[in-house]
Amino acid sequence: MSNEDITLTAGDAEVSVRPGNGGRIGGLRIGGTEVLRQGERYGCFPMVPWCGRIRDGRFLDGATVRQMPLNSPPHAIHGTARDGAWRTARVDAHEAVITHDLVDPWPHRGRVTHVVTLTEDSLTLTMSVEAYDDSFPAQIGWHPWFHRNLGGEDVRLDFTPAWQEERGADHLPTGNRVDPKPGPWDDCFGMPDGVDVTLTWPGQLELKVTSREEWVVVYDEQAEAVCVEPQTGPPNGLNTLPRLVTPLEPLEATTTWSWRRL
Repeated sequence: MSNEDITLTAGDAEVSVRPGNGGRIGGLRIGGTEVLRQGERYGCFPMVPWCGRIRDGRFLDGATVRQMPLNSPPHAIHGTARDGAWRTARVDAHEAVITHDLVDPWPHRGRVTHVVTLTEDSLTLTMSVEAYDDSFPAQIGWHPWFHRNLGGEDVRLDFTPAWQEERGADHLPTGNRVDPKPGPWDDCFGMPDGVDVTLTWPGQLELKVTSREEWVVVYDEQAEAVCVEPQTGPPNGLNTLPRLVTPLEPLEATTTWSWRRL
C-alpha cells in the first residue's frame, strides 16, 4: 500500500499518521484542539531500533563494535526509523498498521510494525521489532512533542518516579541512580511499576501517558513543548541494558494516552 497520510477519527478525536515522514504521528486533535507541536520534525516520532543517544554512536553487537552515523555529534540519537520509509499495511476508521524495514546503516535485517489505535478518549501505540536472520539488540520508544500551552495556563506534569538516572555532561546516564530532582529536565527516570505521567492543562485537558515499560525520558527545556517519552530502556541502553531481538522472540512495547476534558 501507499505511504500517504492517514487520518483516524473516533468521536471528537482525530489523529494523523504520516508513513511518508518517518512513521510519525503528525497530530492529535481533541475537540478541535491540537495537542502536539506541528512541523516536519515534531508530532510524535518512533524511536527505533534505539532510543535517545548512543555514546559516540557505537554499540557492542555480540563481539562486534557497530558504528552508527553521528547525527547528534558526538553521539547517534533516536534510531534510524524516524528518517526512513514506512508503508501502510492496513487501515480502517479507527486503526492503522504501518511497517518499516530496517536497512543500512542498521547492520541487521528486520521489520518494525507500528499499530495506531484511536478511541473516543484514548490513543494506543504498539510497536514491535522482528529479526529476519541474525539476533540483535534493540530498543523501542516514542518521542511526542506536547504543546506546552493550549491557549490557557502552561501544562503541569505529575509523576512519581522511583529514581532518576544521573546525567553526565555528555547528556548520557552515568550509571548512578539518584533521587528525582526538580526540572527543567532532559533526563531519564525509572518507574518500575510502569510509566504513568499526567499532563494537565488547567481548565482544559488532562492527558495520561502510560506504559508497562519502566523507563521514561522527560524533556521540557524548550519553551514551546514538553516531551514525555516511554521506552524499553535508558539512553545508551544498547550498551548498558540491551534487549535481544531474535527470529523467535520479537521486541514489543505499548503506550496509551488517555484523556478527559476539565
